[in-house]
Amino acid sequence: MAEEFLERLLSRVEELKRSSVKALVDSRLRGFRELGLKGSDELFKELCFCILTANFDAEKSVRIQEEVDEGFLSLSEEELAETLRRLGHRYPRKRAEYIVEARKLKDSLNKIVGSLDGESAREWLVKNVRGIGYKEASHFLRNVGYTDLAIIDYHILDLLVKHRLIEKPRTMTRRRYLEIESLLKRLADRLNVNLAELDLYLWYLETGKILK
Repeated sequence: MAEEFLERLLSRVEELKRSSVKALVDSRLRGFRELGLKGSDELFKELCFCILTANFDAEKSVRIQEEVDEGFLSLSEEELAETLRRLGHRYPRKRAEYIVEARKLKDSLNKIVGSLDGESAREWLVKNVRGIGYKEASHFLRNVGYTDLAIIDYHILDLLVKHRLIEKPRTMTRRRYLEIESLLKRLADRLNVNLAELDLYLWYLETGKILK
């Protein structure tokens, strides 16, 4: 039975690969690669976006990132918290605290992006940036051009649960994250795509949207 559900999911992604969605996915991936070549300010603003997404809606985080923009670099913690509150973030004070604290690492981002492999870069981010876990670190690295990490958010979990490929974890430990990532890597290999591509296709299956 599990194999039946697996084949159903693979078939759905293959259909998307043959549809107009592929052009959207390819365009988004090109944008990620281009962002990875930009300076530390742009990388830092993308890291701020990923800090915002923790336990919060990704689409709303995109709008907040566009609105705040340079403010991630210059606003005081109090000003940033008030701005995030006004824009509707669920945790304005805590996210402002994390972002202002992370500014001291801004110039280090250029050193890790492109010079470390995906797993090493992710470990560095999780260790050094408060507010960043495996999901957020993987999200940031995918958005700046890495292709070998899985972004395991609740949309992806729900899709895998619906297709009976996993049981929904009560808590997402490092071990469980890597186990699910290994499953997604096997799916990606079957589909002849990388994990960055697979995430966009699976997100589209679950939400009908291609975000970042």
